[in-house]
Amino acid sequence: MDTLPDRYLRAARRASTEQRYAQAIAHFEAEWGGLLPASSESVVRYLTHYGDQLTSSTLRVHLAALARWHQQLGFADPTKSPRVRDTLRGIRALHPQPVKQAEALALNELESCIIRLGEELAESTPAVRLRAARDQALILLGFWRAFRSDELSRLRIEHIQLRPAQGLELFLPSSKADRSNRGRVVKVPALKRLCPVAAYEVWLNESGLSEGALFRAIDRWGHVGVHALNANSLSRLLRQVFLRSGVDPEGYSAHSLRRGFATWASENQWSSKALMDYVGWRDVQSAARYIDGDAPFGEWAR
Repeated sequence: MDTLPDRYLRAARRASTEQRYAQAIAHFEAEWGGLLPASSESVVRYLTHYGDQLTSSTLRVHLAALARWHQQLGFADPTKSPRVRDTLRGIRALHPQPVKQAEALALNELESCIIRLGEELAESTPAVRLRAARDQALILLGFWRAFRSDELSRLRIEHIQLRPAQGLELFLPSSKADRSNRGRVVKVPALKRLCPVAAYEVWLNESGLSEGALFRAIDRWGHVGVHALNANSLSRLLRQVFLRSGVDPEGYSAHSLRRGFATWASENQWSSKALMDYVGWRDVQSAARYIDGDAPFGEWAR
């Protein structure tokens, strides 16, 4: 039976993290044939076996999953061994890999998508019209607030307030950077074009929603689902919009919205502090990973 403490413990852990940790434990046991509880030497052998197959970031996630499994069940944590740390450090040195990042969504590509969705909004088929309204609101909110896919999927209508002539106020109960789950309030400005606030109002009017998850699945008959869209489905949704809009979807994901806004803000002379405060980054290094800096070669450039 599901007890109240169990519910609170689950709430303290992000669903996406839980899924990744479960996959990591399964990989250690079923894929590699490891035994739990594990010794530090078996963890070293595991890392050595996959050192040239998995990225160092993936291996770090697997170590974190193993560490938590042992800690929760009262066993000594084998990942704390100096040999384990040195093995991982050696893997990073011998198998360096560039960090794969989603392409940043440029403003002209964003505009192409919104124009196409605007055309679909004028169609008579309910399902087409509803999807266009939802996708338009999702893309514009995701871009102008630089939301992560999980933040978009967890938006709830009762946590959003419309401020006439100003914009939206959204309460985010939790996010990747909010480990203590204190939540934060963010504002979305009303804009002269590509306006996320107008798109939000259109989606609510078309869908008739007044509470619950903001973004939901829509079936072929135009029925709006009850539950929120899965965060993992947003990249596929975005690429489908790109295809319909004549934009090559190669290299794009839901993270392209976040990177696109960061790049746009940087090109429009936002200071590092202003960008970090707006997006919610806690350090400059996090912000730098999202910005495509162009070296100013001036007349030397071809």
